[in-house]
Amino acid sequence: MNRSRSGTGSPPNLLLIMTDQQRADTITPGGPCLTPNLQALAAGGADFARCYATNPICSPSRGSLYTGLLPHAHGMTDVTHAVEPTRADLKPGLPFWSRTLHEAGYRTGHFGKWHVERSDELERFGFDEYEVDLRLTGVQSSDLPLAPRVAVLQDGYREFLLAGVSDEPASASRERYLFDRGIAFLEAASRDPQRPWALVVSTEAPHDPYLVPRELYERYDPDRLELPASAADDLADRPAIYRRIQRTWDALDRDAVVQATACYYAACSGIDDQVGRILAALRASGQEDDTLVVFTSDHGDYLGAHGLWLKGVAPFEEAYKVPLVLRGPGIPRGLQVDAPVSLLDLPRTLVRLLLGTDFGGHGRDLGPWLEGREGAGEAFAEFHGQRLGYSQRIVWRGAHKYVFNGFDFDELYDLEADPFEQRNLAAEPAARPLARALAARMWQVVRSTGDRTLGEAQYGMFRFAPVGPEGVDEAPAETAASGAAAARGDGEEETT
Repeated sequence: MNRSRSGTGSPPNLLLIMTDQQRADTITPGGPCLTPNLQALAAGGADFARCYATNPICSPSRGSLYTGLLPHAHGMTDVTHAVEPTRADLKPGLPFWSRTLHEAGYRTGHFGKWHVERSDELERFGFDEYEVDLRLTGVQSSDLPLAPRVAVLQDGYREFLLAGVSDEPASASRERYLFDRGIAFLEAASRDPQRPWALVVSTEAPHDPYLVPRELYERYDPDRLELPASAADDLADRPAIYRRIQRTWDALDRDAVVQATACYYAACSGIDDQVGRILAALRASGQEDDTLVVFTSDHGDYLGAHGLWLKGVAPFEEAYKVPLVLRGPGIPRGLQVDAPVSLLDLPRTLVRLLLGTDFGGHGRDLGPWLEGREGAGEAFAEFHGQRLGYSQRIVWRGAHKYVFNGFDFDELYDLEADPFEQRNLAAEPAARPLARALAARMWQVVRSTGDRTLGEAQYGMFRFAPVGPEGVDEAPAETAASGAAAARGDGEEETT
């Protein structure tokens, strides 16, 4: 067994495990998704049950997770392979918490999906060792022997593969390989207890297509899975584009829905198995007490909620709410935080927990929640349309959620009274003061973070929010100060 670093005065290690497109409720105790290792991890640390992504697609959200900046400020407003760099590219000179740790002496490694920017040269961002998981795009149903399989056929489009089961053993999966690389890294790094290390293992799963080994799929009985509570939502009082997207999935009958759901859950169970392996290796290395373990994902998946799949412009909780678990030095055991927080808060929190310094950025330090000193909480997200231009901003405050839609009417939900978001309150007269207050908060964030494209949209055709940007007070001093660097676009860090 390797020696612990306790008493050396060296900062804690970091093990960050990040998945792609994993919903928060996949680690809920007693839920239909079987993830015992992740549930045990959450029970042994702090579980932020209402953590929201800053964007419902990969690159913008991952950019925020590393820089602490909203997508408009870091520049990656679409996924790296989807548009030309002129439409979405990482701005130069931005702070990355991985680089901050490397400069502080950490040995750093990243294994798996990156998708933050276009170069895939991770040494530029502070990583000593890395292997980027380049995903295979455009997989077709006919390419693989899958049974069962779930696919969608539409006139003039290629067949879209949603889910399938293969006879490939789980031991041969990409996830197994990536965690093997991670385990090898932490075992090698732990032989030098004087030097801290930071390791990221980033999986493609459970991103669609949900292709899983039969041995994982057979942990589930699709016939016993329930349809989402909002599966029959006609979206009548929501923007028309949601109903248009919903029609893509009309051909999926109940059997197809529960089979695809079982495949998704099976992918999450496969990840859970690998999490168990790497946590066991961490324990065996003698470094468990010296290591901050974080588990999260970049965004969620509708998984049939509201008759939708995947993620995108429909701003429902299933696409935005992600797991966030922290366990290790300075983290209380068994803490559940039910206030809304953001992935944007993670960089500031990590650097403070590991180095005791302030990283800056648009997010907050989650320390007060870890100490039980905070209340309602808040989160903010923005969507720039992934190929198609759907300008959207979202504010969560307490139990309420406001969605500014630049392409149709707005949305307002009471998540306590209507947790499955089937009643849009935005047009109801009694809700107008609340809509105005949350819109005002949106303008504060827009102004303080330098979102000039939206903040300066005061031409005649753009004036349809419940209140305009000139009708609100400035943002609180902390938010405005931490957003100053992004507003300048120079990437300089500022403390508050």
